[in-house]
Amino acid sequence: MCEFVTGGGLRKGPLPPSLAREGLMMRDALVSDLLDLGVDVLMAHDDRTRAPYGAESVSVAPGDSVWRLWADLASACDVAWVVAPETGGLLAKLTRVVRDSGARVIGPDDETIRIASSKTLTASKLAAFVLTPPVWRPGEVPVDRAGPFVAKPDDGAGCEDTRMMTAAPTKTQLPKGHIVQPFVPGDAASLTVLRVEGRTRLLSANRQRIVVENGAFRFRGVGVAALEDRDGRFVAVAEAVVAALPGLSGIFGIDLVLGEDGPVVIEVNPRLTTAYAGLRDALGFNPAALVPPFSAAVCAPAAAPRHVEIAL
Repeated sequence: MCEFVTGGGLRKGPLPPSLAREGLMMRDALVSDLLDLGVDVLMAHDDRTRAPYGAESVSVAPGDSVWRLWADLASACDVAWVVAPETGGLLAKLTRVVRDSGARVIGPDDETIRIASSKTLTASKLAAFVLTPPVWRPGEVPVDRAGPFVAKPDDGAGCEDTRMMTAAPTKTQLPKGHIVQPFVPGDAASLTVLRVEGRTRLLSANRQRIVVENGAFRFRGVGVAALEDRDGRFVAVAEAVVAALPGLSGIFGIDLVLGEDGPVVIEVNPRLTTAYAGLRDALGFNPAALVPPFSAAVCAPAAAPRHVEIAL
């Protein structure tokens, strides 16, 4: 099991406390779930973080070749479960490395990761299936389109370098690789979705706490299963996203804004998200047991999930 940030992916530079916190929460939740299923877990950890309890973990120190280490660890495993940001193609690269090492990878196929790693490509796939904001290059926003706007990296993850702008930005105002979208007013939310063996299941509908500070978007936490799906609209969104991206697999996230016209899909995270850290408590059972090859381990009850708060 490899979580990029805490697994040594940032060992050559600073380890931002906020990223480390999120990474540790996801890592520890998944490791605990796998151990409870009787799985032997092999992994690496940045030597500036604590080793995961119960797993066999190799410490990553300065000067270590972490990509080679990950490949070697994957070659000793039957299954690989990776969590990494889409930024700079990291999720795609890590997935490819462990797959080439011979491990069975839990998650989407390579083409789906490539599409979901780009806001532009994702929007082009989603547009025919769900409400989703258009994507423009800087300087190409229609002249009749009023602000505010959101500027972000095309391959970014989460709120990374995401800013609110009152006027449409020009090419010189944004770094290379940034895109522009109209700001969608409403409540920030996310869905945690399971896709296995051709079936889609909504695991939880979550309320996200996102604030804008000095023009920058900040992620402050998530209320796992804080939202009910009484009218089935969240299930419909999950199924529509899978129809647009049929290569999605495993447990993944969908970011939404609940606007006046209904749910608007902002992006698709083709991997575990922070909400996983509270998913087991919310569901009342081990969510890893729903994913092949572990799915024969338990029969999940059908009880409604309970609200679990995760603060950052």
